[in-house]
Amino acid sequence: MRNYQEEFEARVGFIRELAEKAGVRGIVFGNSGGKDSALVGILCKAACPDTVGVLLPCSSKQNYGRDMDDARALAAQFEIETRVVDLTAVREAMIASVGGDDTLNAAARNNIAPRLRMTALYTIAAAEGRLVAGTGNRSERYMGYFTKWGDGACDFNPIADLTVTEVFEFLRYLNAPASIIGKAPSAGLFEGQTDENEMGVSYAAIDRWIFTGEAEEHDRAIIERYHAASEHKRRGTAFYRRLE
Repeated sequence: MRNYQEEFEARVGFIRELAEKAGVRGIVFGNSGGKDSALVGILCKAACPDTVGVLLPCSSKQNYGRDMDDARALAAQFEIETRVVDLTAVREAMIASVGGDDTLNAAARNNIAPRLRMTALYTIAAAEGRLVAGTGNRSERYMGYFTKWGDGACDFNPIADLTVTEVFEFLRYLNAPASIIGKAPSAGLFEGQTDENEMGVSYAAIDRWIFTGEAEEHDRAIIERYHAASEHKRRGTAFYRRLE
């Protein structure tokens, strides 16, 4: 049986050691009101009392409603300092500066918010001597379901090895807010958006594939397509090298 207490202590120790070696004042993370940021926030707060969770609403009504409520519930339960940085006006200015909304496709439009959020987190980190904690899980990374230089950027990520299934199990062990555990995973990029609907496959199917290499034919085709198409995200930057 999995020993979550032992695992909790190991991850907290990892974060604490990183912060001490970096000589930073504290940690900052984006508190989205979702499962991943919840687990990261709990771990970071346990490792470093000076942990700040930043709520970063950006245009979507969902960001101002349930997501914000859930983020505040997490912060209250685990005594995490909370700030709000509203990026809606910044997003509108960005869209206008590149030619207007009509010039953008869905991918370009949806990736603006994650990149603005990470810019805000790194601005706070640089100003206050903090490390930026990442909140991406193993399942998302396998599928490439993250924004390069957005939510894919961080100084460290204490849950990068955990699948969505494991994240939920960990949150149940830690008695995280039920409202967070019970809602469908969503990046909150637009109204009604959920990860699974957007990808066309469930996290249960993705995690089954990761753990066992087994999947229904329909699910396998989607998973393999996403994984192959997103390889560049996991490899990082490609550079030309002249042949001698």
